[in-house]
Amino acid sequence: MSISRLARIPLRSPSRSYATTAGLNALARPKAENLSATWKGTSATGGNTKNFIGGAFIDSKTTQWHDVHDPSSQTLLTRVPETTMEEFDQAVDAASQAFKSWSKQSVLARQRFAIELQYQIRQNADALAHSIVLEQGKTLADAHGDVLRGLQVVESAIGITSNIVGEKLEVSKDMDTEVRKLPLGVCASIAPFNFPAMIPLWTIPLATVTGNTLILKPSERDPGAAMIIAELCARAGLPEGVVNVVHGTVPVVNRICDHEAIKAVSFVGGDRAGRHIYERATKNGKRVQANLGAKNHAVIMPDANKNLALNSIIGAAFGAAGQRCMAVSVAVLVGTAQSWLPELVERASKLNVNGGFEKGADLGPLISSASKARVTGLISSCADEGGRIHLDGRNVQVPGYPAGNFVGPTVLEGTVGMRCYREEIFGPVLTVITSDTLDDALDIINENKYGNGAVIFTQSGATARKFESTVNVGQVGINVPIPVPLPMFAWSGNKGSVLGDIGFYGKSGINFYTQNKTTTSLWRQEDAIGNKASVDMPTHH
Repeated sequence: MSISRLARIPLRSPSRSYATTAGLNALARPKAENLSATWKGTSATGGNTKNFIGGAFIDSKTTQWHDVHDPSSQTLLTRVPETTMEEFDQAVDAASQAFKSWSKQSVLARQRFAIELQYQIRQNADALAHSIVLEQGKTLADAHGDVLRGLQVVESAIGITSNIVGEKLEVSKDMDTEVRKLPLGVCASIAPFNFPAMIPLWTIPLATVTGNTLILKPSERDPGAAMIIAELCARAGLPEGVVNVVHGTVPVVNRICDHEAIKAVSFVGGDRAGRHIYERATKNGKRVQANLGAKNHAVIMPDANKNLALNSIIGAAFGAAGQRCMAVSVAVLVGTAQSWLPELVERASKLNVNGGFEKGADLGPLISSASKARVTGLISSCADEGGRIHLDGRNVQVPGYPAGNFVGPTVLEGTVGMRCYREEIFGPVLTVITSDTLDDALDIINENKYGNGAVIFTQSGATARKFESTVNVGQVGINVPIPVPLPMFAWSGNKGSVLGDIGFYGKSGINFYTQNKTTTSLWRQEDAIGNKASVDMPTHH
């Protein structure tokens, strides 16, 4: 993910509570009004987002606020506090107190929370998706996908009664060694803007079912989904203080890294923020898992199913306006597959760029005007450095949304030395590289500093086997464009895309949120109190 999720959004002081939906169209306005009327912690009509501390939604006393705008219309939706240090400490205190009792709850009690949470999410998926469309800009279908992929982790967490089972072995006569997985304590999760529901749901279920408590800091750009999830946790019966939500940017993140009561930190976001968090938090003795940037390649072999390959790449490159850490941002056309470039461009040009609630929208706006400026600058750099712009989305016009942060599907042709290849663009931009052979394509991927994922399209099992065995990335797709593992497995990016040794969700997620305690005990059978008395003459031998 290219840009820091610790956004440099201008701060403002609070003077009044806004209440306006005038800038929203007829599709978006009723959704925004319903969200504000229904949910306690968030607003989509210009009001303030609240902290969630000790089971209560609390108005912040901060003097610094971040404005959240609908990226399609620039309408003010909510104002997010820069949580004060006093409020942050209150959240940690609430989590610390809750840990004393929550960690002693039976695994069955914690499982019941996960069961109820998945029900609550299913019942309220529309509200979560509507919040994501309004604040983040995704299409409605893609926003529901965001929710669903998080829900799958919740459903996986329901299996905690089997997945956290310990080990026991009689290592010598009457001597047993037992290993149990125990919670760490207060943990923290720092979530990005591009998956405002999925990433909180990567961490909340596994942190809680393993007996931990959690401080969640959603992105200050789109916190609405996280606030709804917090309320759903309460409805699902989660005790007060087990999950708390605070807001802010660098000062709050630094406090997470520094607070001695916080034992582990999860982060998804950009390189600079991720390195800062990893280095600062580990220096303070914390366990850290961090997903950083990516540059995911798709290799198209001449024998590939052409229709499948082109449609898959278009969906993976331009879905969510390219704002996915597993988006395909580089297509490597091998040999005669290079002749498919014109058709790739033609198909991409037919995608519908529109507001997220519009029927038939394929991709919506970028999250901010700053993101748009960065993406368009990287597109321009391709031509400046001698590349070709086959499809240019810089000046796309979207009827009804003259102020939106829209960039249309863009297809570039360049080389590995260009900025458009080296840097993560995080927009609806596909860079095409040509290669004579599979070996050349593999060299391109393996020399890239990132290692989240790579895919190949081929109808040859031998070619697929060589690719899978040779490519140096953590997540490999064979005729699958976005090979993100389902939560019975674990996230497994590598190289410069991750920091920390333990991945998200799956067995790795359980390991991240637990520590092993090993007990060796000796209880001799012959020492049992109920032994029958002996009346034989003692012989002492």
